[in-house]
Amino acid sequence: MLKIYCFIHNSATLANQLFTIMTDTTAAKATRNMIFLVLVASLGYFVDIYDLLVFSIVRKASLLDIGVSAADVLPKGQFIINVQMFGLLLGGILWGVIGDKLGRIKVLFGSILLYSIANFANAYVRDVNTYALVRFIAGIGLAGELGAGITLVAETLSKEKRGYGTMIVAVIGLFGAAAAVMVAKHGWQDAYKVGGCLGIALLLLRIGTFESGMFKNIEQTNISKGNFFMLFTNWDRLKKYLYCILIGAPLWYVVGVLVTLSPEFGKALGATEPLSAGDGVLYTYIGIAVGDIFAGLLAQVTKSRKLTMVVFLLLSVVSVVYYLGSKGLNSHQFVWICFFMGCSVGYWATFVTIAAEQFGTNIRSTVTTTVPNFVRGSLIPINIAFNAFVVHYGMVTSGYIMMGILTVIALFSLSQLKETFGKDLNYVEIS
Repeated sequence: MLKIYCFIHNSATLANQLFTIMTDTTAAKATRNMIFLVLVASLGYFVDIYDLLVFSIVRKASLLDIGVSAADVLPKGQFIINVQMFGLLLGGILWGVIGDKLGRIKVLFGSILLYSIANFANAYVRDVNTYALVRFIAGIGLAGELGAGITLVAETLSKEKRGYGTMIVAVIGLFGAAAAVMVAKHGWQDAYKVGGCLGIALLLLRIGTFESGMFKNIEQTNISKGNFFMLFTNWDRLKKYLYCILIGAPLWYVVGVLVTLSPEFGKALGATEPLSAGDGVLYTYIGIAVGDIFAGLLAQVTKSRKLTMVVFLLLSVVSVVYYLGSKGLNSHQFVWICFFMGCSVGYWATFVTIAAEQFGTNIRSTVTTTVPNFVRGSLIPINIAFNAFVVHYGMVTSGYIMMGILTVIALFSLSQLKETFGKDLNYVEIS
């Protein structure tokens, strides 16, 4: 009897040890999968930002090289940017719907393939219209990367830790701007070719990534998925969606107008030497990467994404006022001001995470993909409004006016959204 008891006891002990090993192995594998997913999403955003900003960096050199006169560089450049942004708007809807209907992983593969092909083609354009067409296609491709990546990370990591995951995606991704500047020094055509190669390399790396568990739970159900028009059938849902877009507008104004048009702002401010938009973009995005770290940490410490947004929105006003008041600045001062502005608008990851957390699984990809792209696309009306102000008030005063308007709108919109830190995302929206 004692022998039987010892045998049972030893067997139970062995089984417990085996179960512990198996559990530890499963947990370790799950952790590795999550780390790999965050890494893949981060590198995807890296290539996304590289491709998105490469035109801003090589704008002047590339346009002059294909025969555009110096006097037409600004209007032709704005035309191409606006066309690309329109592509982002359409692509945001396309990839968002695909992400909710067919899965987040399919978006990651499709979007990166499309914008990689477009980048290769961009190296061989010889006229403005072809340039704009290719950037339009690239814009459609670019639109899917960030939203799908953030959605996957938000749905896979625990609700307490997902802020860290999305922060890492944004921080690593934003260094794509630094890579674009360094590569562009070897020529604008090479910059586009390298962007295409990076995309293809990432496409191969993505083999083996896994789908979101939350999406799998509803994939085979009859729940309405990826219905973009669902956002417009409920007034409260529509307001929430619009507020998510509006809180991010000041950030893209800083990058898309104040920094991208820095050569023109430099002349208006009486700069002692020509200001480089490429250097400005580089330091701004390094600043945004640094700001994203502090914004993510502040949100985790305070357990409030809304408070974090308020702090950074107000800080961004201070940085822009300092920039527009810097009469007679030189290139050295300019790049450090851009770094400061970048840090102050380093809430990109926080803002996109807020959007992801506001909506249910069946339209989360649609929202998380369209919101940042609609913010980017907001550069079209922002440019139109800014140019209208410039006619009457000049570059510098118009810069103040636009920043003031966008910040007031963003703060009001933020006040209308609910705090979502630690929110359980495993739910759906009802039609």
